Amino acid sequence: MTTIYAARKIITMNPARPAVTHVAVRDGRILGAGSLDELTGFGEYTLDEQFADKVLMPGMVEGHCHAVEGKWWRYVYCGFHDRMDPHGKVWSGLSSIEEVISRLQENEATLQDPTAALTGWAIDPIYYADKKITREQLDRVSTTRPVGIMHASGHIMNVNSKALELADYLRAGIEHDGVPLGDDGLPTGELKGPDVMFPVGRQAGFDDNMLEFDEPGLIDFARLCVRTGVTTATDLAAKLDDEMVEMGIRVTARDDFPVRIMSLRFHHGVTPAELIEHAKALRSRSTDQFRLGKIKIIADGSIQGFSARIRWPGYFNGAPNGLWYIAPEQMLAIYEMALKEDLQVHTHTNGDEATDLVLDTLQVALKKHPNANHRFTIQHGQLINAAQYRRMASLNMCVNHFANHHFYWGDEHYNITVGPERAERMNACRTALDNGIPLAIHSDAPVTPLSPLFTAWCAVTRQTNSGRTQGEHEKITIDEALYAITLGAAYTLNMDDEIGSIEAGKLADFAVLEDDPTSVSAQALKDVKVWGTVQSGRVFAASEI
Repeated sequence: MTTIYAARKIITMNPARPAVTHVAVRDGRILGAGSLDELTGFGEYTLDEQFADKVLMPGMVEGHCHAVEGKWWRYVYCGFHDRMDPHGKVWSGLSSIEEVISRLQENEATLQDPTAALTGWAIDPIYYADKKITREQLDRVSTTRPVGIMHASGHIMNVNSKALELADYLRAGIEHDGVPLGDDGLPTGELKGPDVMFPVGRQAGFDDNMLEFDEPGLIDFARLCVRTGVTTATDLAAKLDDEMVEMGIRVTARDDFPVRIMSLRFHHGVTPAELIEHAKALRSRSTDQFRLGKIKIIADGSIQGFSARIRWPGYFNGAPNGLWYIAPEQMLAIYEMALKEDLQVHTHTNGDEATDLVLDTLQVALKKHPNANHRFTIQHGQLINAAQYRRMASLNMCVNHFANHHFYWGDEHYNITVGPERAERMNACRTALDNGIPLAIHSDAPVTPLSPLFTAWCAVTRQTNSGRTQGEHEKITIDEALYAITLGAAYTLNMDDEIGSIEAGKLADFAVLEDDPTSVSAQALKDVKVWGTVQSGRVFAASEI
């Protein structure tokens, strides 16, 4: 049976007919979009007018996020900004280390098991006066149970003395760039990078798959997607063992599961050959709702965590350069084998030195295995400069910029991390588009909240938390930003033939909005209300999830 949906307006992202009033759906796919008279030619139909006063646009595509956010909401929220959880409750942000300690102490008092770990997430000391948090401060929460907090970036963790002790890290003689030492020669409790975060994180309440979703967490993450208009979301770094894959396939196949998940195999912990073989095996298990077979590489760390690799003149405040998360020869091996097997690779870079490594390496790999449609994508790429964009264009690369950074850390980048000049060109969406580079923009949830319309607002206004416009010349238009969170993101995932626009043959994925994002002011874009979604023809109201 065909259902024809009527709407106040339907934004299609199809230049042949950019705005229509009706869309016909059959078996979860789009028969066509146009006027009611045009669509009745498909035969018998049911006219559905539940969206008659709404605006439809393509289901939004979050091209860089992590479904683990659903799981992390079971930990203690320690972020600086107010934030909504999957059930709609807004948690207040914490404006000082003292407020963080207080919230942790309140939660610690509720734990019945005296040895159970206390786990928090979303802290970022760069907002606070001392710019750091120490194990001694977390010892004020408890000296008898392990306490750990994941930074908002996901690249750094802080733990108390008990957690270090249980992991055999509370001792002199540790020599690792990711383990800063105090004046006493012992670790400060700050841990940078997966090599050291994983072993200590186990003691602090994070399981061995601390960056991966579990079943209740995946369901909660899907609730966030409906609330924000997302119908396809990435899980951009996972080990994807058999148990997790089986669970992901099973949960996403449920009739009431409202979002398509694309999960990428993280490079860490295996050889390049093992990574490629696993990605190939995963690709063969991909379903419509649980997509598999792509690879994620992390080249460096976080700029606000001072673990990103940046070019001369380095960090504005004189901090030492950051960390490499992969060796050049390892990256080259992965790129070459992936191109040979037609596997797409997404690579995280934050610093421009890390971007140089990606460009140099891909250039070599493409000479060995030419592929004009590889769609290798730089994720974040926050400090990419004009010359690097030109190189990316010559290599047919895509970019997915972290536009939310303008608001959440723009002032810190301007004043502390990279200084005014480089901060004004961070996440340079305008330059990317002007060089013909396929562009997406993202939230990197749980690093910042999942909300593509807010991300679009960040790229359009480039407004910081203090209200400044940072980089007027890098603004993009509302239309360009809406494209970036739909068809642009779909292109970077090699799914633009299935999703990203409302036109014949594609999956029936829609975001249902209360307002028209193309007719509001740039400042109002982030305030456009989401009613819910339609995903593969199934209707999900945010008020009912």
